[in-house]
Amino acid sequence: MKPTRDWKKGIAEGTLFTKWSEIVGNEIADHCEPITLFEGKLTIRATSTSWATQLRLITPDLLKNIRSRSEGALVEELNVIGPNAPSWKRGLRTIRGAKGPRDTYG
Repeated sequence: MKPTRDWKKGIAEGTLFTKWSEIVGNEIADHCEPITLFEGKLTIRATSTSWATQLRLITPDLLKNIRSRSEGALVEELNVIGPNAPSWKRGLRTIRGAKGPRDTYG
């Protein structure tokens, strides 16, 4: 017996990504974007750490808004992350156990 797929759920989740600004509003959409939706956990990347903090503070209201405006998409939890920062862990001249650029000052 073939497993059945819930196509409506998949379409609703895709609509969440394509109509993000309509769902959360233009101001919030200008400062964050949905990255992944996996097993009910929606990961959102903010444009700055201050916006990430603000989004974390309004997570309950934002989650309620997302649930009500994107029917069929299963969003149980929000994970807000900040922008990508440079990593000092890898590179051409990496030293195991070093603390990054501040390691040379003392």
